[in-house]
Amino acid sequence: MSDAHQVDPEHYQRRRYDKLVRFISYWHQADQVLKRAPEQVLEIGIGNGFLSRYLRAKGMEVHTVDVDERLGPDTVASVVDLPFDDQHFDLVACFETLEHIPWDQFAPAVTELRRVAKRWVLLSLPDASPYLRIDIEGPGKRRIQRLKELPYPRPEPHQFDGEHYWEMGKAGFSRKRIIAELAAVGLEVEERLRVFELPYHHFLSCTRR
Repeated sequence: MSDAHQVDPEHYQRRRYDKLVRFISYWHQADQVLKRAPEQVLEIGIGNGFLSRYLRAKGMEVHTVDVDERLGPDTVASVVDLPFDDQHFDLVACFETLEHIPWDQFAPAVTELRRVAKRWVLLSLPDASPYLRIDIEGPGKRRIQRLKELPYPRPEPHQFDGEHYWEMGKAGFSRKRIIAELAAVGLEVEERLRVFELPYHHFLSCTRR
């Protein structure tokens, strides 16, 4: 069952879950939403609820969805069957969520995300591809930060770990393939971002075609 509960709700409340780099990722999640200034936001996969609380504090109207009723979402539903009208929300956010469903449900899921979005669909996915990270701070508080992605001629296969069915950068799940899958359902990637402090989190900001 693709939407079976994978972890207990307490998983998201443990101190070891919310490490510094995760809060940096939260900042990027909020920034990706706020800079587009939507009126209505749908968040799918709520985790510990940090993002929805933050956006609501900023005055945004946010509706949350999760398959796990124990997390207290506004609506309990599967990402492949969202109970909303077409183009109901200005923006749909689905961060670190789609890897928790089997790959054969990826296209149906992003089709649903596009269907209920008026304009934007924001995603983040785990990215296992290698990188070189450069962080130099010099005189006068001048700082240089560079994240260089490295060739990956023989990506390793992904083994289901109880949570992730697949990950970007693993064998068969190239970034090119994922972007092509998004394009096939009418989502154009307008911006990509690998978080410097947490390159494992790769943001794909899409517009609805």
